[in-house]
Amino acid sequence: MAGPAELVDQVYREHRARMLAALVRVLGDFELAEEALQDAAALALRRWAGRAPDDPVGWLLTAARNRAIDRLRRARLGKDKQQQADAAYRGEPGGVSMSDFGEDRLAAVGDERLSLIFTCCHPALAPEARVALTLQAVAGLTAAQIARVFLVSESTLAQRLVRAKRKIRDAGIRLAVPPDHLLPDRLAGVLSVVYLIFTQGYTADAETGEYRALRAEAIRLGKLIAALLPDEPEALGLVALLLLHDSRAAARYGPAGEVVLLEEQDRSLWDRAEIAEAVGLLDRALRRGAPGPYQLQAAVAAVHAQAASAERTDWDRIVALYRELLAAWPSPVVALNHAVAVAMADGPEAGLRLLDDVDGLDGYHLFHAARADLLRRLGHAGEAAAAYRRAHELATKPADRRFLAGRLLALDEPGA
Repeated sequence: MAGPAELVDQVYREHRARMLAALVRVLGDFELAEEALQDAAALALRRWAGRAPDDPVGWLLTAARNRAIDRLRRARLGKDKQQQADAAYRGEPGGVSMSDFGEDRLAAVGDERLSLIFTCCHPALAPEARVALTLQAVAGLTAAQIARVFLVSESTLAQRLVRAKRKIRDAGIRLAVPPDHLLPDRLAGVLSVVYLIFTQGYTADAETGEYRALRAEAIRLGKLIAALLPDEPEALGLVALLLLHDSRAAARYGPAGEVVLLEEQDRSLWDRAEIAEAVGLLDRALRRGAPGPYQLQAAVAAVHAQAASAERTDWDRIVALYRELLAAWPSPVVALNHAVAVAMADGPEAGLRLLDDVDGLDGYHLFHAARADLLRRLGHAGEAAAAYRRAHELATKPADRRFLAGRLLALDEPGA
């Protein structure tokens, strides 16, 4: 039987997001809710040593709510919040009772975490703050992990989170799914955050339970949003894209954690159930006749997923999809992917010409890695080596650096 420390850790880890959401909804204050929940977990370590409660989540919520009330009383601040929290504690009208935290509510489409993510993505917050706050509050990433995503210091990221939480408190932003007439305007920001949550789990160096859970949470949130907004094809497109990426997760790294390129992956390891589900969702989305960026990216991934082998990939179709994406939503990364697709369809020289016209990616290691590969295929070993070295300098993940170092070493081998 698990000891009190293991049980507290398990309950806190698995239910932190929904407990935090419930507390923020009652208190209207992220910082207070987080501090109260941490106080409750510390108290549980002492109280559960004798006997764990039958409902550990309910116990933690009750303890956290009581600790929040104590903090408000001691500080003599937040009179309105104190009255609301006191009313909730007494079950009076106008308060929020513990029944509002029940499983029926959490199982509904508009569950606490979905309310939390819409709050974290409120347009009053700066875009980078929305992403950072959602990664912490919904996905449970630490400030250090999120700082690595943004390539900033941990202290800078921590200050960004504090400002976002205080803005929610001071502006009186309520934790709730927006009304129907506001949902479309809020959707793009929410979908981009869900995609970034997934990306954090997908681009990890190795396949671990922590990162699988992060991908699964992003997919779950995407499905909740798609269910809440059944007429929004981009929500379906995002879920399809996440499922298609996730279907290849088991084949992306070798036994020693080495990178395995898409064309070299063992396709028998791909999750065919996820692919079938994704293709069905994508078909539903595309039938609406309004393809957005997530639908087009999912369509590219579907072409790869449905090809019997790397050699039988329909590169002309992929080029056409990237051309459409580039025309409607231009970006340097899309231009890079379009150039690589052209290289596969029409040869490395055609791709390299397009790649050399892409601006704004000098600090992006995949740009230099793509140039290096095309130069290698054209027989320009010296230029390829310089590009591989630049890519290696910029890469931050150990697996990527090992892969690029191996490619660079291979150029020195006789006959390379």
